[in-house]
Amino acid sequence: MATIFPEAILDLPKANIPLEGLTAYLSQGENHQILFMEFDEDVELVEHSHDSQYGIVLEGKIELTIDGVKNTYAKGDRYYIPKGVKHSGKIYAGYADITFFNEKDRYNKK
Repeated sequence: MATIFPEAILDLPKANIPLEGLTAYLSQGENHQILFMEFDEDVELVEHSHDSQYGIVLEGKIELTIDGVKNTYAKGDRYYIPKGVKHSGKIYAGYADITFFNEKDRYNKK
């Protein structure tokens, strides 16, 4: 899969996220993380929860079930998952997004 991200993003450290087919670049803030993610395989996300999360879909589609409500998000859509709310989903190959996690240590560098 050809990347959609510019060199400045590709120069960021890769995030250590145990999902097949995912390439994620990590921008580390003092109290948050921003991930630039691309998926080249379908991925099922098991139900889980964490601090709040906000995403902007750049390419492809993702199905998210947030607090029991299922929605599909595609290019240009935004989603928000409040702190502690259970969610699950399916990410389809070709998906790319920018995701803000309101946690400084959600993921580590590879």
